[in-house]
Order: sequence, then C-alpha cells, then structure tokens
Amino acid sequence: MTRVYIVDDQPMVRAGISMLLAGEDDLEVLGEAGSADDAIAEIRRLRPDVVLMDVRMPGTDGVSATRELVSDVGASPDQIIRVLIMTTFDDEDVVVRALQAGASGYLLKHASPTEIADAVRRVAAGDTWLDARAAARIVERLRPRTAVSRDISALLTPREQDVLRMVAAGLTNQEIRVRLNLSEATVKTHVARILLKTGSRDRAGAVALAYRSGFAQPDDPIPGTD
Repeated sequence: MTRVYIVDDQPMVRAGISMLLAGEDDLEVLGEAGSADDAIAEIRRLRPDVVLMDVRMPGTDGVSATRELVSDVGASPDQIIRVLIMTTFDDEDVVVRALQAGASGYLLKHASPTEIADAVRRVAAGDTWLDARAAARIVERLRPRTAVSRDISALLTPREQDVLRMVAAGLTNQEIRVRLNLSEATVKTHVARILLKTGSRDRAGAVALAYRSGFAQPDDPIPGTD
C-alpha cells in the first residue's frame, strides 16, 4: 500500500485528489493540509511514501517545504520523503527550482485521474515523474551551459555526492545499494535527482561532468569502502 499526504491551499483540490486516490486499491491518503506550515510536522510524524505538494501557497511555499522535507534524508538515508510537486502553472522556473530542491517529480493539477495515480506509484517506486508536455523544456533548462564551471558539491546533497562518486567509479545500482546499505529504489531516486540537478541526459553524462569539473578523480576512494 502506497501512503500519500496532500498539501494544497484549496480545499476543493484536496478533496478531489483525495477522492481520486481513495478509489485506488493500492493507494491510501494518510492526511492533508492547507499549508506547508501546517503539514511539515505531521508529514515527519506519519512518514508517507509520497507527498503531493502544491507550489504556490500562503506562508512557506512548496519549493521551500520540499527542500526542508528532503533535507531529512541526511539523518535517515533509507527513509526518503518523496515529494511530487503539483501546480496549475506551466512555470518552468518554479519547476526547475522544485526539482533542484529535491522534488521527485512535477505534475499539473489538470492531469487526468489515471496520470495522477500513475505518477504517485512511479514516484513511490523511486522513479522520477515529469509532465510529458514539459519534460524536454525542463531537462534543457537544467542542463549546465558551462559544465566545467558548475560546482557539483553545491548542487547535490552529501548522499547524492557519494552516489555520484560511485557511479563515476563504475558501480551499478546494486553495488551502490550494498555499499551504502540502501534499498534499490532509494538508489534509483538518488541517481534520478543527480541527473536532474546536474542537467545530465544519462549516467554517462553525469560521469563525464563529474570528471570534467574536477568533482571526481580516477584514483578517488569509493565511498562505503572500509
């Protein structure tokens, strides 16, 4: 059962999405809130699998709330809070900031019921979900224009840096999972976020960027090695 928490300042939106998800046998709505300020403490207590987070709300906005929730991973690497951003705005700047803050995906509120449910399932499984109509533009915006000058350490969390170093060393997701004692879904989530934050098309692009920028060196020790 995938457990979901909904954060949106519009009661009708919350009710509609809650009713939609409640009709799915494998999805459960744990709770909902009208603001990020009201939601953060309860989300930390309930530990849902996926948080559906509105972007534009009074008080703490969805991007800031996402950053705060995802930062909890540092203490519990295997208990990632996955956030799926929701918006009615086709606003690339906001989406880019949300992804860079650690969101696992981006969904338009007017998406079909099937698409919303599928997005929740995919994100819960550790995948990344981008609205198909915006994906190409978002990835292009995230791609560094001058890769060598990018400070990767400033873009990635400490755990994401460890994972990128392992990817650069040629380790598979399974090998990374064993070394860091994580689930495979968690490793996939970290890799997806690395690609999004660095604007890399694939693992090879992320590795090339890591070496070109000086973030990784051929003789670097592999994290997790005793």
